[in-house]
Amino acid sequence: MKNGTFARPFSLKVYLLIIFALSWPFQIAYPFLGEAFKPLLLVSMIMVAVGSYIAGKFVFRDGFENAGWQWGRPRHCVYAFILALFLWVFPRVIEQLLGIYKAPQEVSPATILAGFLLSFTITLIPAFGEEFGWRGYLLPRLFARYSTRRALLLHGFITWVWHLPVLVVMGLKMTGNPLVSVPLVMLISLIPTVMHAVVFAYIWSSTQSLAVATVYHAAFDEVRDTLEGSVGLGPLSQNWQMLILTILGIALLWKAKWKTRQLQ
Repeated sequence: MKNGTFARPFSLKVYLLIIFALSWPFQIAYPFLGEAFKPLLLVSMIMVAVGSYIAGKFVFRDGFENAGWQWGRPRHCVYAFILALFLWVFPRVIEQLLGIYKAPQEVSPATILAGFLLSFTITLIPAFGEEFGWRGYLLPRLFARYSTRRALLLHGFITWVWHLPVLVVMGLKMTGNPLVSVPLVMLISLIPTVMHAVVFAYIWSSTQSLAVATVYHAAFDEVRDTLEGSVGLGPLSQNWQMLILTILGIALLWKAKWKTRQLQ
């Protein structure tokens, strides 16, 4: 009993039912409605926060005390931007210099920067939606139930499952038999997605800040989308980030010191 009302113990199944019921319809609707409705994916991200708020406030009534309500230090945000640039801009520059992939059109750096700043600003709220849900709310409860590594892997697997509607669409857009391309995209994305979730978790855990994790999330998404929409992304750019995030995630999972006690 909390604050004079009865509260039920946290249930992962109930929590995920709430999150998926609120967010998946937007992911599923987008491919049927067309590219003009791509912002529905941002709404889906926001729904992760809405569902987490409903769970913590009204269903389990366990609050959000350990979510990471600190701004973090400015240098942490700088590091987050540097990581996003290393994952996307670095391989794209290498592609251009080596002639692996040439830009399909000439775009000025000022135009690219302006486009990025606008999209980054817009994406901050949806990015916070995911960070609040997956890291701020879910992960502390998994840390309280499971070993550190198991909790991290489970939360990473959940984020992969949450992205399945988008992954299915990516597979359907590939040339060839969708019965092959869809499972292939799902399989190839599994480990990098789980390991990227570990990277997200480490940023949040080490800084104790949803703000820093949100900055990284928005930077990662919008550096990628800005480059893709302007100068394009070649094969090195698309695979580089998967390789680096997989290596980084495994290293953090194996060697990092996780601040889990303060989050329980």
